[in-house]
Parts: sequence; structure tokens; C-alpha cells
Amino acid sequence: MKKLILIFCMFSCAAALNAKAIQEDYRKAEEKARISYALGMWIGANYDLSDLGLEFDYTALTEGVRAVMEKDMEPQFSQQEAMEIIETALYDAMEKIAEENRAVEEEYLFKNSQRPGIHVTQSGLQYEILEDTEGEKPENFSMVRVHYTGTLTNGTLFDESYEEDGAYIPLDMVIPGWTEGVMLMSVGSKYRFYIPSNLAYGRDGIQGYVPAFSTLIFDVELLEIINDDYYDPYSYWE
Repeated sequence: MKKLILIFCMFSCAAALNAKAIQEDYRKAEEKARISYALGMWIGANYDLSDLGLEFDYTALTEGVRAVMEKDMEPQFSQQEAMEIIETALYDAMEKIAEENRAVEEEYLFKNSQRPGIHVTQSGLQYEILEDTEGEKPENFSMVRVHYTGTLTNGTLFDESYEEDGAYIPLDMVIPGWTEGVMLMSVGSKYRFYIPSNLAYGRDGIQGYVPAFSTLIFDVELLEIINDDYYDPYSYWE
């Protein structure tokens, strides 16, 4: 949270140094204004505060920074009160985003389940068969060698196998939707899985990669099944 407050302060300082109602041509402005504007650009490029889901009153934000920086001004909140206000606002914003994402996911999964070729398991996992084969299938303790790509429903790539000969994945150490889906496959087959958030990363997601309530789409090609009872899964990561 301290890092977040610092970011807010840096952003606000840039606004406080040259807060004006009319957009100025900063190429021709005095040095202080040019530095302030450039600093604001740098902060905006490196810290996307829009991801926080908050709306800003830039005048009030600037006044808050000035109240802390200017010795002749008295802040209207204590540091603890300010922290509590920010934490509550961030929590409420995240809750709102999460609920919006959940509604979007429910609609997506319903529509996707109606498409031809889509299979739905009892758990809610959706999949389609891109290339089918017959033969042995993995078990929940199996190590598998696969090629895969993982995307969000908007097409954003968040994970993929980089190894030329495939990635070794222990099925008892991945998200439930992955385990269930790959256990449907035989060597040589290719499936596309639509893994609901309750079988993936749920409400928490993965910060910076997977938003709350995200359905994950994985294209998986099963290259090999390793069912040795004695294998040490950690040895593959050494």
C-alpha cells in the first residue's frame, strides 16, 4: 500500500506543479511546467492508475498533495484516515469490477455452450475436439508432455509452452479445469478447453495476467503420457 500511496503522490505532484484549466503548449512552456508535464507522462506510461477502477477529482487530488507538501497547510485527514479511505475505495472498486466480470463470464459461457461442437462436462468445463485419437488417457497423477497456448476470452495471450519438444506438466499440480480436460485426451489429440473461473483462478485471478472471474481458453496437443508411479515431479523443474 505504501508503494501505491507513493505513486499517487508522484502523480499528484506533477499536477500540483502546474494545475491549469486550459491545455497548454508545454513545448513552449517554462522549464518547471515542461518538467512537470514530462513527469506526468512518465508516471502515466509506467503506472496505469485506470486499472484501479477509480474515478479521480484531479483538483482534490492536487490539494491533498499540497496539504502534505506545503508546511503552511494542514491536511484535513490523518494519515490513518486517508489510508482507510483509499483502502475502502479500492476494495469497493475491485468488488464492482469482479461482479461485472462475473456477469460477462456467465453470458460468455452460456453462449459458447450453444455452439455446435462444444461439449460440456458435469463440472461445467467446456471443450471442443480439434483432432481426435484413440488410446490411453492420462490419470490425475500423470505427468504429460504437451504443446499449449492459453488466452483470455478477448484473445489476450497469457501463457504458452515455449519448449520445442513440449512442456512437462504434472496434472496434480495445475488448475482443476486443466487436469479434467487433459484426462479426456489420448496421445496425438488436440483439444480446445474453455475453463470457467471456478475451475481456474476464480475471483482472485492472477494480478496483471488473469482478471477476476476469467474463463481461460487453452489449445492443448497431448504429446506423451508419463504414468510412472515413482516419478519425482520436482525433478523436471531442476
